[in-house]
Amino acid sequence: MTIQLNGRNARRGLTAAIGLTTCLTIVTACGSGGGGSGGGEEETAVTLITKDSTNPFFVAMQEGAKKAADAEGVDLSVEAGAQDGDEAGQIDAIENAIASGDDGILITPNGPGVNAAIEDARAQGMYVIALDTPTDPPDVVDITFATDNFKAGQLIGEWAAGTLDGEKATIAMLDLFNDQVVSVDYNRDQGFLNGMGIDTADPKVNGDEEATGQYSGGEYEIVCNEPTGGNGEGGKTGMENCLAQNPDINVVYSINEPSGAGAYGALEAAGKEDQAIIVSVDGGCEGVRQVEQGILDATAQQYPLDMAKLGIEEIKSIAEGNDPREETEGLEFFDTGVALVADKPVEGVESIDTAEGLELCWG
Repeated sequence: MTIQLNGRNARRGLTAAIGLTTCLTIVTACGSGGGGSGGGEEETAVTLITKDSTNPFFVAMQEGAKKAADAEGVDLSVEAGAQDGDEAGQIDAIENAIASGDDGILITPNGPGVNAAIEDARAQGMYVIALDTPTDPPDVVDITFATDNFKAGQLIGEWAAGTLDGEKATIAMLDLFNDQVVSVDYNRDQGFLNGMGIDTADPKVNGDEEATGQYSGGEYEIVCNEPTGGNGEGGKTGMENCLAQNPDINVVYSINEPSGAGAYGALEAAGKEDQAIIVSVDGGCEGVRQVEQGILDATAQQYPLDMAKLGIEEIKSIAEGNDPREETEGLEFFDTGVALVADKPVEGVESIDTAEGLELCWG
């Protein structure tokens, strides 16, 4: 007897095949009088694959997924790339999930290099959800649970423009990469510029806007677009490079809080920590405390625990035969929310203070 096994049913198919062989050999043990299978329902099996295992955002997401999996009775495996941008490591993790016969995958994709592996997983019958970072194009996965990263950027851009109150904006842009295209990178960057009232060009390209012109409050100059890798050392180096080009920078956009804190370190070392406002995206507890302390000036808070919880619940629901969730109206993903955290509010820009931010933070 030859038994074909593939996709999410491979592991369970092997168990069933062994059981069937036993039944064929010992008929009396598996007959209709045996009272059925005698076992409970199979656990839903899910693999979570984050960009890395060091960024506090992804650490919190992993912890949230484990908690949700325990609550839902889901068999969870956790894997990650070696660092942000490690597509090869994520491809290996996807292949491991396929080989294990999982029901689904939750992934914060490191870039378009993982698309083919995701498509292979779906072809094998697995349900794949992107968390935090939409794939490009979005329909590579079944659905995405994410922050509206463009809106997150808009909020900190509007706050920065209002805080300047007509002063010339001399801007440092501390992005994620300069050699990879990732949606979270360009959406936050372009959202920030939009919030500042600066005209952009290609919405998926960082740094192609006019270097000088008018923002909503007056004149602007974009000094630099520096990659940071989303970490503190990258933020510090990027800020040093920007200050070398123009020491008068007074607005710093940072892709996330670790890079923003690194930028503050560079400004502090140059004796310019009071010269520039630093805005960021994340909303982790450490980042909110940095806003409270004046290291960062404002941050857009996102909710990775909600992303992880929704992802676990969704794959379990699909595995149980329920219809999949629909995307948020008008978007290509399910929006898990964002809030601006700032202790100095700007009129017309909705925000919460750090006290409320600390009640909602993660990590």
